[in-house]
Amino acid sequence: MPKQVDHLSRRRLIAEAVCHLADEHGLEGVTLRDVAARAQVSMGAVQRCFRTKEEMLVFTLGHIGERIGERVRARLVRSPAQSAGTALGHAATEISLLREEHRAEARVWLAFVAQAAVNEALATTLRASYAPLQETFTRLIAEAADAEAGSGSDAGADGDGDAGADRAALVDPRREARTLLALVDGLTTHVLIGHLTPPEAQDVLHAHLARLWA
Repeated sequence: MPKQVDHLSRRRLIAEAVCHLADEHGLEGVTLRDVAARAQVSMGAVQRCFRTKEEMLVFTLGHIGERIGERVRARLVRSPAQSAGTALGHAATEISLLREEHRAEARVWLAFVAQAAVNEALATTLRASYAPLQETFTRLIAEAADAEAGSGSDAGADGDGDAGADRAALVDPRREARTLLALVDGLTTHVLIGHLTPPEAQDVLHAHLARLWA
């Protein structure tokens, strides 16, 4: 009986090979032949999974986006009792790819971002990857603002609590989510080119989050 091949698992295996090659040589250095060799499958197997190189790259970009999203969800699930503000910081840290173990993934992600500027298929996939991340940020910022407003209104008669509640009420969660998503992408770039160290980038991120309610 012929061996059954898990098509999705093979596509993911090939996507991982694309990531390794893109990290080493950039997207321009990714060829179907090299991908097949790195994934330890035949050229025919690659071509049965993907009709074109562009289709392979589009799938790989979506695969990276899913992996980042899964890490964010796992981080939030691990600490269900945390405040929305703390959860927002954890989610932003995961997406920013600042930790050493995510440095290769960050290089590959930004290679795709650059290519997406001139490739609409990749740009469409990239937008689809950003959308759920932005929605997560929007939800957490809204929850944190509500909590801040609630704690402010309960803070006594000295006026500071009311001021805090007023500041929280002025927060636009969707706008702040867009700002935060753009910030974490920019910090990733600045770390990769050596303009900022990872601790400096983390400091910028934490300062921005603190100013949301300041």
